[in-house]
Amino acid sequence: MRTEEQLERRLAEPTEELVRDLAELDGDLMLLGIGGKMGPSMARLAINAIRAAGTDKKVFGVSRFSDERLRRQLEADGVVTIAADLLDERQLAQLPDVKNVIYLAGTKFGTTGNEHFTWAMNAYLPGRVAEKYKNSRIVVFSTGNVYPLTPVKHGGATELTPPDPVGEYGQSCLGRERVFTYFSHKNQTPMAIYRLNYAIDLRYGVLVEIARSVKERRPIDVTMGHVNCIWQGDANAIALRALTVCSTPPEVINVTGPETISLRWAAQEFGRRFGVEPVIVGEEADTALLSNSAKAMQRFGYPRVTLMQMIDWIAEWVSNGGISWNKPTHFQEREGKF
Repeated sequence: MRTEEQLERRLAEPTEELVRDLAELDGDLMLLGIGGKMGPSMARLAINAIRAAGTDKKVFGVSRFSDERLRRQLEADGVVTIAADLLDERQLAQLPDVKNVIYLAGTKFGTTGNEHFTWAMNAYLPGRVAEKYKNSRIVVFSTGNVYPLTPVKHGGATELTPPDPVGEYGQSCLGRERVFTYFSHKNQTPMAIYRLNYAIDLRYGVLVEIARSVKERRPIDVTMGHVNCIWQGDANAIALRALTVCSTPPEVINVTGPETISLRWAAQEFGRRFGVEPVIVGEEADTALLSNSAKAMQRFGYPRVTLMQMIDWIAEWVSNGGISWNKPTHFQEREGKF
């Protein structure tokens, strides 16, 4: 893949399983917080799956839409867009009632120094949304940052690992989960809590950061040692299909790829493709922020796009000067300060 058009087309290709699941799901779909990294491609994927199924469900996308160009693109793709500030009670109340909700709203980067806004978005707003959509199914986006760093040899935190987040971002995300869970019990609202570790496409993500660092001969700190990641198209499909497993109390799902990836190994793989010796600094710690996604793999199957395929695509993209969103993941962060 060499162009954004090719990339977006690839991200929006539905599987037969997604087409089937959305066909069997009753009601329209709403993505709250569609303007982030994953929202636009998820909406396009949903539109294509609905069309392939021959149904007439609507896909709504809600965001502040500071980027009017994105809004026009989504409208052209078939998304019904609504500009709204979700923290504004009046604007939230005026949103249409929809049977299926994907909750993508939240904030991460810039938490340090702006903690009050992070907590408002990540822990206060969920309660307002849960009351507004108490008669819907809700897939709640969360993060593997709710888990503590775990020994690499243990294979990552499972859904049974007690949350113990490091830093205010992870703490506020656990707050999001707890608030949604409270309202799931209170109103018998079926939900799924979707704990994601590092979605990847060719413009951002931990592998992209490593690739660009190798290519530009910048040092790569490997102290974190190991990570998980998953192709964004696969992560989007799981998010949409998770509407079929919503329950009360909420179903918790770790979403990431099946491998525990060595940062050093990944840097060396990109180095081989670029003909460059990676500049490695630090030594791998015995613990890392890792999730075990065996439960998601059992329910939804393994990702279509493999780790080596992601590495090949990213190497080609970077080599050809492909666009970057310049949105660092801060995968090196061990103190939870974002």
